[in-house]
Amino acid sequence: MSSISTDNKVVPTTVKPKGSQTERRIIDLLAGGTAGLFEALCCHPLDTIKVRMQLYKKSNHPGQRAPGLVKTGVEIFKNEGFLALYKGLGAVVLGIVPKMAIRFSSFEFYKSMMSDKKTGKVSGIATFTSGVLAGVTEACAVVNPMEVVKIRLQAQSNAIKHGNAKDITKPKYRNAIQAGYLIVKEEGFKALYRGVALTAGRQAINQGANFTTYTYLKNKLQKSQNKDTLPTYQTAVIGFISGAIGPFCNNPLDTIKTRLQKEVGSLNESNFSRGIKIGRALFKESGVKAFYKGIIPRVARVASGQCIVFPVYEFFKGRMYDMAGLERPKRLK
Repeated sequence: MSSISTDNKVVPTTVKPKGSQTERRIIDLLAGGTAGLFEALCCHPLDTIKVRMQLYKKSNHPGQRAPGLVKTGVEIFKNEGFLALYKGLGAVVLGIVPKMAIRFSSFEFYKSMMSDKKTGKVSGIATFTSGVLAGVTEACAVVNPMEVVKIRLQAQSNAIKHGNAKDITKPKYRNAIQAGYLIVKEEGFKALYRGVALTAGRQAINQGANFTTYTYLKNKLQKSQNKDTLPTYQTAVIGFISGAIGPFCNNPLDTIKTRLQKEVGSLNESNFSRGIKIGRALFKESGVKAFYKGIIPRVARVASGQCIVFPVYEFFKGRMYDMAGLERPKRLK
């Protein structure tokens, strides 16, 4: 409690505490997890389309042109129904809350470790490094097992149309929990970490570019408008921009990773060796453009996802600070 003087009268004012490191970490975890849940519910169909496009092989469809974003989505809808666009959602929902919680809390943790101890400022390189480390952390802790289960579910085409009838094939994997159990039972626990180096590389590039771009644009807008809190539409726009950058840089890794994680059975070679073989096969199949299969739905998925994630994260983070009676984080001058 402090006071100010007004017309020779002392008026008490309440100064909100800044909160402990533990309190701020808990808020980052909760706000990040909530943002991830909103993203999954809105954007999952684009991810399913992206996976199907990446798994499409010209050798299995001679003389046919690879279907694009719209055609792939329409075919899934016509042949398998609307809910097929949400295949693997259970795995995502089970993983995305801890994933986003770990992403934001670890980013803030690494950033605080690299900030100037006197001014609190963080350099662009430190922000990028914090994003890279946050990406690696989330990949190893949550993302890779979630992706293996999700891709196995998404890769299943359990309703194939023949004329006016449908030949329904009972899917091997029915839901995220059953799929995870079956994968571990048949292939061992290490199968959940198939392609983990590729996933870590993808997430590192994604989050390094994502957080660096978002932080830079956010600081610019805050300074130009002299505001600590930006309007929701502005955080949505800069979230979309920051989210679109990563996929263009790391789609080759993502395409190889998807094919590697889709493979069933125990591997007699390392993930690296198998990844090299898949990369060579992709190049032989369609050249460099084979590595950018699914790039349009992936950019749309990731960019639109960040367009949702950052505003939701900022909104709930601010509300949680208010509910806890803590001072909201201030922009650095």
